[in-house]
Amino acid sequence: MKKKLLLILAIAASGLAVKAQDSIKVTSDAPLVVTGSVDAYYKADFTGNKVGNIPTSFGSDQNSISIGMIDLGLKKKVGKAAFAGELSFGPRSDQSIPTAGYHIQNLYVSYDLTSALNVTGGYMSTFIGYEVISPTGNFNYSTSYLFTNGPFENAGVKFTYTFSDKASLMAGIFNDAWNVYTSSSAVSTFGAQLMLVPVKNWTAYLNLAAGEYSGTEFDLTTTYQITPAFKLGLNAADFTAPTYKSLGVSGGFDGVALYPQLAVSKDVTLGIRGEYFTSKTGTKGTAETFSGVIPGESVTGLTFTANIKSGPLTLIPEIRFDNGSKSQFVDSNFKPSTSAGQFLVAAVYAF
Repeated sequence: MKKKLLLILAIAASGLAVKAQDSIKVTSDAPLVVTGSVDAYYKADFTGNKVGNIPTSFGSDQNSISIGMIDLGLKKKVGKAAFAGELSFGPRSDQSIPTAGYHIQNLYVSYDLTSALNVTGGYMSTFIGYEVISPTGNFNYSTSYLFTNGPFENAGVKFTYTFSDKASLMAGIFNDAWNVYTSSSAVSTFGAQLMLVPVKNWTAYLNLAAGEYSGTEFDLTTTYQITPAFKLGLNAADFTAPTYKSLGVSGGFDGVALYPQLAVSKDVTLGIRGEYFTSKTGTKGTAETFSGVIPGESVTGLTFTANIKSGPLTLIPEIRFDNGSKSQFVDSNFKPSTSAGQFLVAAVYAF
C-alpha cells in the first residue's frame, strides 16, 4: 500500500513539474509581434507642373505613380522587460530619418519598475503632435505643416507614471536636437507629457519639449469620439526656435489643425483637415524658414479625404487646397501665386 501511495505521489509530482516547466516556457517564449505596412500613391498638382507646390512631408512626386515605403515593426515583452524596433525602406523612409541607409524609425527598450512606473530608453517616435510617419497612423495621406515642422523622433530616456486609466505623466531627457540618433553636443532637451481622459472617449495630451539647442515647443493633441460615427481631433502648437547668438536670429511657428471625421458606413469614412500655420519672424526680423512658409507669413489649408477599407487595405482619395498670406506657391507658368492645390489617391496595406 505504501509503495502504491509513493508511486501516485511521484507521478503527481512529475506532472506538476512538467506543468511548471510548460508555464515557464510560455512566459519566456512570449510571441514576437510583427507589424508593418506598404503604401503607394499617385499625386497631381493642379497647375500641371512636375514640381511639388505644397512643401509638406512625404508624397512629393508629381504626376507620377510612386511608392511610399515598406515599414516593419518588431516588439516583444517578457515579464517586466520589453523592446521595440521598427525598420523602413523607401522614399517616405528616406525623408523621415536622419541618416540615409540606417532605416531605423524606432529602437528602444523598456522596463516596468513597478506596476505604475515604466522607464524607456532609446530612439522613439516623438510624443508631440497629432500625425505620425507611418501612413497607417494617419487619416490623411498628405501631412500637415505642424507635422512637417515638429519633431519626428526623440532619442533619450523617459519615465511614465500611470495614476489610473484616466491620467498619466511622462517626463524625460532627450538629445539636444530632434530626429537624430546621437547628440551633437549634449543630452539637454527636457520633455514631458500629461495624458488626461476628462470624459469617456475623450483623450487629451499636453506636451512640452524644451532645450537650449532644440528650442521650445508647447503642444496640445486631443481626440473625442463624440458618437460611434463622428470623431473630432485637434492639434495646436507653439514653437520658439533657439536663438543664434552671433546673428540674433530665432523665429518659430504657431499653428492649429482640426480633424473632423464621419463614418458613413462600416468601410467608408469621410474627413476634413483644416489647418492654420504661421511662421514667426526672428529677433531681427529674419528667421529660418519653416517648411517653405515665409517668415512672418501664414498658410491656411483644407484637405478633403476619404478612407475606403477592404480588410487590411485602405484606399485614400484626397483633394487639398492651400492658400498663403503671400505669394509662396507658383501657378502653371511658374509665376508666384498665393494658392496651390493637388489631388492624390493612395493605397495603404497594413499587416
